[in-house]
Amino acid sequence: MSEASVLAATLARTGAPRIASFIVTVWGDAVAPRGGSLWLGSLQAILDHFGCTPGQVRTAMSRLTEEGWLARNRVGRNSFYRLGARGEQAFAAAAARIYAGAPPDWDGRFRLVLLAEPAVREALLAQGFGNLPGGAMLGVAGDPALLPKGAPVLAAPPRDGDEARLLAARAWPLEGLADGYARFHDAFAPLAGARFRAAEALPLRLLLVHEWRRLVLRDPLLPAALLPGDWPGHQARALAARLYARLAPDAEGWLDAEGRNEAGPLPPAATPPRFTTG
Repeated sequence: MSEASVLAATLARTGAPRIASFIVTVWGDAVAPRGGSLWLGSLQAILDHFGCTPGQVRTAMSRLTEEGWLARNRVGRNSFYRLGARGEQAFAAAAARIYAGAPPDWDGRFRLVLLAEPAVREALLAQGFGNLPGGAMLGVAGDPALLPKGAPVLAAPPRDGDEARLLAARAWPLEGLADGYARFHDAFAPLAGARFRAAEALPLRLLLVHEWRRLVLRDPLLPAALLPGDWPGHQARALAARLYARLAPDAEGWLDAEGRNEAGPLPPAATPPRFTTG
């Protein structure tokens, strides 16, 4: 595979990302760790690799600003953007799952919610609960302070490991998620031995994070005891961590040289994002 074709070949396997959603990934992975603000021209230089026209980018930025994901700051004829109120609220929780997502400590007991109002159900889903047939909800979280009020909770251990995995398979869409992790691995595994141009490192890293983000943010991150023994999420995370570490030096080098905010070059990241596999 020639160096010039690495990004194109990867996009052929993943498909082109939706612009607005991909821009959110750009901010989370590349901009937020470096002060949070980016010049529109720097963003366009990144998105040029994906064939995004200036008109498409302006339309996406307008939508993201209206929805509160980003906030615009105009200085002369230049536009700079940083995370808006909605983006700041969502970023920290998302980053923890994307880079350091790990199953919670589990005491071996399920939490069962038999009846819950719609608002409580929504809150429980956000905390990783799953839906059982008949309307009950199943979770593994052990901190009562995290459970919303108005949701009576029963806590009980399964009779054995087979019953635990059976309940997990009924409550959470693990089969579809497993297929997603397998596709992710197939799409990005060729990068492990590929030679890429330094200019492609950041676009490749952002595409990696974007596709990973789409999976991990809908993953309940269940304890290993509740997952099939050949769970493809483990292999996919290990691959993501290796590739991210390999792409990071050249990606950060591009941001050092080309990234701009209102004050000039982007500051270095205080704590660079780093995938963990634990």
